Amino acid sequence: MPQDKTGDPRQSAGNKLSVLRKHPIFADLEPEALDQLCRYAKHTTVKRGATIAAKGDPGNNLFAVITGTVKISSSGPDGRNAILNLIGPGEIFGEIAVLDGAPRSADATANTNCELYIIDRRDFLPFVKSQPALAMKFIELLCARLRWTSQQVEQVILQNLPGRLASALLGLTEERKLDSGSGTLAITQQEISEMVGMTRESINKQLRAWAGRNWVRLEHGAIVVLDNNALRELVDSGLDGE
Repeated sequence: MPQDKTGDPRQSAGNKLSVLRKHPIFADLEPEALDQLCRYAKHTTVKRGATIAAKGDPGNNLFAVITGTVKISSSGPDGRNAILNLIGPGEIFGEIAVLDGAPRSADATANTNCELYIIDRRDFLPFVKSQPALAMKFIELLCARLRWTSQQVEQVILQNLPGRLASALLGLTEERKLDSGSGTLAITQQEISEMVGMTRESINKQLRAWAGRNWVRLEHGAIVVLDNNALRELVDSGLDGE
């Protein structure tokens, strides 16, 4: 569990209000409701690699990402790891266990140094019940999560490696509202391999082929998408992309 940093003088009430007001989930709340939410939100910082929540833990908190990236993943008995999602600034996670009261369904790990707001379930559930518009936002969020999961399953079952990889890169790019000219994704080849269910060697070979076509550029700890249209055409056509 992250260490609570609520005593940090840099995190004034005004700063907290400013951050939450910009958060897509909370942006439409009335000023009084936003003030109330600020009283519930606790600020924390988490170092890269630290476990924020583990699969099977009680779902006692909702997390809102301020800065950094959080990896949502699950490990199998053989030690293999599957990355289910990457959560960035302006997104939340932990909502499923908070809403249904069941244990955490996956691990949440700081993929980079992160700043988070944490809201206790005991405060959050009554707050959501008093805010119908916010409840609708969470319904929309859960629908988006379900669509993302369905797309991942579809990719694994129906698409070959190039299609899976192109779909994953496009999904991450669009999720972060990046265009083809600035599509830098802070993700390693190992991490992308764990997202699409293929070996790192296969991922590297495919990315290098695409780099030769100027569809992507490979950087240390990052993949830059240069040609969204080429990758989308690859997904739509079902070609192998070699």
